[in-house]
Amino acid sequence: MSEIAKAPVDVFEKARNHDRLEQLEAAKEHDLLPYFRLLTSQAGPVVEMEGRETIMLGSNNYLGLTGDDRVKQGARDALETYGTGVTGSRLLNGTTPLHLDLERELAEWMRTEDAIVYTTGYQSNLGCIGTILGPGDTVICDSGDHASILDGCRLSGAKLRPFRHNRMDKLEKMLQRAAEDGGGVLVIVDGVFSMEGDVCNLPRIVELCKAHGARLMVDEAHGAGVLGARGAGACELFGLEDEVDLRMGTFSKSLASCGGFIAGPADVIEYLRITSRSFIFSASAVPAAVGAALAALRVIREDGPELFETLLANAEYLREGLRHLGLQVIEPGTLPDGTTVTTPVVPVVVGDDWQAVLLWKALFDAGVYTNVAIHPAVPPGGALLRTSLMATHEREHLDDALGTIARTIQDFPDLPRS
Repeated sequence: MSEIAKAPVDVFEKARNHDRLEQLEAAKEHDLLPYFRLLTSQAGPVVEMEGRETIMLGSNNYLGLTGDDRVKQGARDALETYGTGVTGSRLLNGTTPLHLDLERELAEWMRTEDAIVYTTGYQSNLGCIGTILGPGDTVICDSGDHASILDGCRLSGAKLRPFRHNRMDKLEKMLQRAAEDGGGVLVIVDGVFSMEGDVCNLPRIVELCKAHGARLMVDEAHGAGVLGARGAGACELFGLEDEVDLRMGTFSKSLASCGGFIAGPADVIEYLRITSRSFIFSASAVPAAVGAALAALRVIREDGPELFETLLANAEYLREGLRHLGLQVIEPGTLPDGTTVTTPVVPVVVGDDWQAVLLWKALFDAGVYTNVAIHPAVPPGGALLRTSLMATHEREHLDDALGTIARTIQDFPDLPRS
């Protein structure tokens, strides 16, 4: 009987001996794992998680539209008309009138020439960046950019030049270096950074891109449906929509569904339609998801201002409450005129990864759900409890949550204080 050959290195070895294995096993043993907790109700300001009522301060359902009757009806109508799935890519048999309506209305909302809808937000960034850029180009990214942006950059083969989060002097230095690289240059930033909840310094970024001849892409995943009079995002808020070349957005936040889009010049969008691999080689989204996103967009375009006002008032109320408790809260930034920007993401600085997990679990056991962000989602020593708000939160919910937080942090005397 012949011997079974072995490769010099077992590719499964990294799964069995990775550097976080011991920490992961300890978290599982003591029921401290903050991930994959079971949601057993609809997403709302108060949910049922693992058999008990919990105040939800960790959802991206910013406008609360997942429970809106108009949005649910949009999903039902799409389901009844097109069934559970179209079982094909958009390029082949996966495009329905819903897709075309959604792309047209997204372009109108963003005030761009055209838009393209992807099955997920992740695929939107991956497919756009990996198609627009090539090995001879340079891409400059904020270190706080979403993982899908960084993955798209790696896929493209372009030279990656990251700069320290929101440091405009570092961006300028990267642009100067990129001028010597010889190819095209694309700067990519989040409009609202998903972990920190702060906004990019878009006026200065636009100025620097113009000075160095670079194109600019803004990820509006956490800004679309939240910021600006129309809710079109940070670009609208800063009055710089015409100065940004490409904008990305998702349906899994304010648009109460799943999917994503890229909005921009018609010729670029058409190029993505016939070239972007995550678009042409991925199955089209299920019709109910497209129908829900389209209905949510129409709700936003009709009723948005009132929803935005309520959402951001809730965010500021919680932010002020956390400050009053002495906790260190990341500030979201200001507009050029000095006006404070409010975003729905309100992170509390904890610092140590393990302490952040312990605090998360204490709050979860007490009936408040938050998101915990530890390395590598944040820099080492920069662990956060990320809270996020909805327009459907009542003040009673927020007061109850703040009371629970106040009682819980008494057992955490080493938390960073403001």
